Amino acid sequence: MTEIQDYYGRLFTKYQLTDSERQLASILPITSPNACSRCGTPYFDDHQLPSGAYYCRECILLGRVRSDQKLYYFSQRAFPKQDSLKWQGKLTPYQAQISQALCQAVDDKQPSLVHAVTGAGKTEMIYAVVAKVIDKGGAVCIATPRIDVCIELHKRLVQDFNCPIALLHGESDAYFRTPLVIVTTHQLLKFYRAFDLLIIDEVDAFPYADNPMLYQAVDQSTKEDGLQLFLTATSTEELDKKVKSGKLQRLSLPRRFHGNPLVVPSKIWMSGFEKKMDKNLLPQVLIKHIARQRKTGFPLLLFAPEIKTGQQLTTILEKLFPDERIGFVSSQTENRLEVVEAFRKKELTILVSTTILERGVTFPCVDVMVVQANHQLYTSSSLVQIGGRVGRSMERPTGDLLFFMEGSNRAIEKAIAEIKTMNQEAGYE
Repeated sequence: MTEIQDYYGRLFTKYQLTDSERQLASILPITSPNACSRCGTPYFDDHQLPSGAYYCRECILLGRVRSDQKLYYFSQRAFPKQDSLKWQGKLTPYQAQISQALCQAVDDKQPSLVHAVTGAGKTEMIYAVVAKVIDKGGAVCIATPRIDVCIELHKRLVQDFNCPIALLHGESDAYFRTPLVIVTTHQLLKFYRAFDLLIIDEVDAFPYADNPMLYQAVDQSTKEDGLQLFLTATSTEELDKKVKSGKLQRLSLPRRFHGNPLVVPSKIWMSGFEKKMDKNLLPQVLIKHIARQRKTGFPLLLFAPEIKTGQQLTTILEKLFPDERIGFVSSQTENRLEVVEAFRKKELTILVSTTILERGVTFPCVDVMVVQANHQLYTSSSLVQIGGRVGRSMERPTGDLLFFMEGSNRAIEKAIAEIKTMNQEAGYE
């Protein structure tokens, strides 16, 4: 049976509560009779029930919201004061500047955007501000669009904080009340005025970027006097507008934690890829570069734009390189976490992936190759993130980053230009 305290700061439909629980709850004020009270999506005529009431399809997986039924919430309560941070690591001077600025932002109630390059150590930079809020009895949430990133964050923070940490996503265990919560952005729709500090990581990622429903979820789940912080390696137009208008403070960190520059991609011409794949072959230029890379002994991460392409590429590679241990992951891979862990432990030597692994994961010493880098599914943001997998470790702060393409395009050129700009800003060029 759920403890009533697990309801504090949360939002419910009528039938998610018992009669007695509804008596203890507050009723959510309706802001618009023509839109969903939870996610803000307008009701459409084809979303009408026989009774004449409307329902919301956009957030129906979280429990059906109807225009003729109220939503209920339980007010958040303060947590006991504590000493939550047990991390003993040391920040670089650049990281420390950002960390101090974030702590000051809490005092000043100043919404902020941390624009830091991939591999800058964003996670460690938020530790002080997270601990500051928790230690005073506040509630903190770290939200990110991707399940994989949530799981990685949870693994790290469990080691570095004393308090229990709830992990909430579509496949997770049930929520329990705690001052530190890690969630996918969709899960924020289950909260109401819950968090003193809400940190949104990877704000440029699908499905969060340019999604009005998730923007509402962020605003609705933050306390009225709470603070929002945004983290990204590649900013968005929406965030840039807020920075220019003064609604957001921009904190920039163009340096990686180990002090070395971002690896700039090399463009490699590769024609006839699909024709070769149809014959269960690969272009000679790709085979040559993979063979050369395998002699180094470093792990190889290969990105393919589509699931079907990735699966086929994996099958062909297994025939061409029988001595290698090769895996494949996509959003549809059921044992994805196990495969990723096997690659991290070097039980696999080559991992083929879709953009599911473009962000939020670190593989020490890895080289990266992108096939069909000119494919329309790759945005400049995703190519920057993919490139950011290379050179993340102190052990090997460099590595190969190859874009195999049949002609360049705007996304490729913009990604390379952005990487070079960040290196210039950091004083490398």
